[in-house]
Amino acid sequence: MTNLLSRLLLATALTCAFASQTFAQDTTQPHSANSPPKKVVLVADTVRISAEGLLVAEGNVEALADGIRLQAKEVTYDNQTGQINFEGPIRITQGEDVSIIADAAELDDDLRSGLIRSARVVLAGQMQMASAEMKRLDARFNVLNQTTVSSCRVCQTGEPPLWRIRAKRVVHDQKERQIYFDHASLLIRDVPIFYFPHLRMPDPTLDRTQGFLIPTFESTSLLGYGLKVPYFIPFGETRDLTLTPYLTSETRTMEFRYRQGFEKGGIEFNGAVSDDTILPDITRGYVFANGLFDLGRDYKLTFNLRAVSDDSYLSDYDYSDLDRLNSNIKISRANRNESTEFAFHHFKSLRAEEDNDTLPSLVLQAQTERRYFPASIGGEIRTRVEAHGHQRRSSADGNDGRDVGRANASLQWLRNWTLRGGLRAGVTGELAFDAYRTLNDSSVSSFDSAITPSISVDFRYPMAKIAADGATYLLEPVAQIGWTGGNNLDVANDESTRNEFDEGNLLSLSRFTSYDRRERGAQTAVGLNWSRLNTKGWQSHVSLGQIFRSEAQSDFTQTSGLSGTTSDFLIAGQLKNQTGLLLNARGLIDPNGTLDKASARVGWSNSTLWLDASYIWLNEDLQENRDQEISELALDSRYRLARHWTGLLDWRFDAVSGRASEAGLGLEYRNECVKVELSLSRRFSTSSTVQSSTSVGLSVALLGFSVNSNNKSYDRTCG
Repeated sequence: MTNLLSRLLLATALTCAFASQTFAQDTTQPHSANSPPKKVVLVADTVRISAEGLLVAEGNVEALADGIRLQAKEVTYDNQTGQINFEGPIRITQGEDVSIIADAAELDDDLRSGLIRSARVVLAGQMQMASAEMKRLDARFNVLNQTTVSSCRVCQTGEPPLWRIRAKRVVHDQKERQIYFDHASLLIRDVPIFYFPHLRMPDPTLDRTQGFLIPTFESTSLLGYGLKVPYFIPFGETRDLTLTPYLTSETRTMEFRYRQGFEKGGIEFNGAVSDDTILPDITRGYVFANGLFDLGRDYKLTFNLRAVSDDSYLSDYDYSDLDRLNSNIKISRANRNESTEFAFHHFKSLRAEEDNDTLPSLVLQAQTERRYFPASIGGEIRTRVEAHGHQRRSSADGNDGRDVGRANASLQWLRNWTLRGGLRAGVTGELAFDAYRTLNDSSVSSFDSAITPSISVDFRYPMAKIAADGATYLLEPVAQIGWTGGNNLDVANDESTRNEFDEGNLLSLSRFTSYDRRERGAQTAVGLNWSRLNTKGWQSHVSLGQIFRSEAQSDFTQTSGLSGTTSDFLIAGQLKNQTGLLLNARGLIDPNGTLDKASARVGWSNSTLWLDASYIWLNEDLQENRDQEISELALDSRYRLARHWTGLLDWRFDAVSGRASEAGLGLEYRNECVKVELSLSRRFSTSSTVQSSTSVGLSVALLGFSVNSNNKSYDRTCG
């Protein structure tokens, strides 16, 4: 008692010294030699000693011990037994994710074990477990009897929650972050739906644990009705495997995903194996593999491997929209003054009209580009060296069997000046070397090489103005005069068959996509850039441009916008603001006033709407294997209809044929404790290898047992 009174006097003296209405009481009990003493700190408005010799703390009482914080209305401490009684309302918090609310509690002197009455455990602010009595063991286990568990909001109207789990006993292991149920029943409102003799679920703070994930019901016109039930298996902290059986009347499928992290990288494999009635004579499947590794000295190793059993498998099971598979392995390094890459590619086409034997399916490439800044001559020097080879499986003479190897190198010097009056002038000089080896094509030379000189001068005159409303206007005329010497090599146009004219290459000396063709002769490019930026975040940009040449470039296609001595007239614009709106548009108009190509894209993202819509129009062009025009509209959107309802729309429309190629609708309901997703999609196909199909999907998730499901914007409120 003397020891207790001395501590009381010391705490009272400290309280008076700091002029605050608080009291601190340390209780240290004898411990074994192998365990350190544990300390509890009590803080309260008032403290008194009862007639029985008990320490009584009242008013805004807080107890702190070993990371545990307890708040109560009144605390009674028995120095003889070491027992602490708390009168409610009581709140116990341990870390940021576990809170216990109760009416009364009897705990030992370090707050780690004891009995708690009328307890409610709240995990990560998402899920709550309520019981008339709870035993707390070693600050790790919370054992609740006759327990109700739910993440749904419970109002005072007496109406039952949307769902709850009622169990005879629940054990929450805070260390392993697992919840164990004995004799549990799932109730929707007050109606029992499922019974589980034993059930284990992760608590909301656990990132990964072995067990079932959210199942999905699916129905397709090709595969029938089916159910996907994923099962997640972790192997330590760095590896995991997800197996998803998919069973219908038409297929037996096992989907899988394997992931592994390493100290300097990671890999992921996704795939499936199927036995179905669509192609009953073969085992169907696919595998996609990805990896990224840090090799040191800024070098990165990446690989993407794609393999599939047949051309229609990915489409039949809706695993991917890819119709050409690119498998590759790359080693690369990129920084401010260097870009280096070594790559191997393998291409496989799933299109019915393409023959993989005649496509350049194997590609090897190595290239490095560097920048230097010599002080003696000023400006910037760029060097580039590249080696490339592609091979077809066919050995036929001509386009179907041609194999090509090439080496390219260039030395480029660039320098800019600012002249009197704000005029910006720049000069670019380049010397390039190209060498080609061609096999299996008797129409061209087996080997040819050339050196190509080029030079250009460009001018820019940027002008700025601030209007009376605070908006800033920028106007910049641009012009370039250039010349490229030499003659085209006697090689086939194998890589520069698809070229585009846009604002990014207006001032380029060659707009071919590779080196088997180069623009030759003299040319002039003129353009105009205009921008407006207002004080409310709106930004508008418009670019205009056109190219004039001394000689036509016959290898440009008609709709590329670059054929003839006068190019198409380019117009491009952009509009964006702070509310998430972004609009881009571009068009090419030939000298006769005919539109060759046009595209537009609008995106809008905010708390209510996510929208991605695009339109493309291409004129017919036999050189680009297009015997009729293309006019296509695509829409992908998500709109929050109300607090709990979200609508989804996915639509692709072919305006030439007047029919949709893809269409999808979705509806999602979500509140604080459940998420229901219903989807309907239809794919229209004219291919002989891909069939049209309709799919219906349904998934139901009970929120509260998963990480990152606590979005307060969906929470219901009590009336």
